[in-house]
Amino acid sequence: MEVGMQNLRAVEKAESPAMPDANRRLWASVWPWIAGTVLALLIGSWFVWLSAFLQRKFAEEDIRAACQRAMPETSDRCFDTVVIQRGGVRR
Repeated sequence: MEVGMQNLRAVEKAESPAMPDANRRLWASVWPWIAGTVLALLIGSWFVWLSAFLQRKFAEEDIRAACQRAMPETSDRCFDTVVIQRGGVRR
């Protein structure tokens, strides 16, 4: 039984130098995810803005074309009236 006891020794609690390293590795792996998420949000919001802008532009062109066909002499007045009645340029 004495033979097994010789292999044991007391180890005092020491601060591990690996903790700051682990912290750096954690942040190094998190930053790309944060940057990717921010980039995806920016690109996504730009696509939403672009689609709303294009939809509004095409709706405006449709109204102008219809007014030009129906009332060629007063198409601007027709366009303004339709936009006011609809509460804006929308379909």
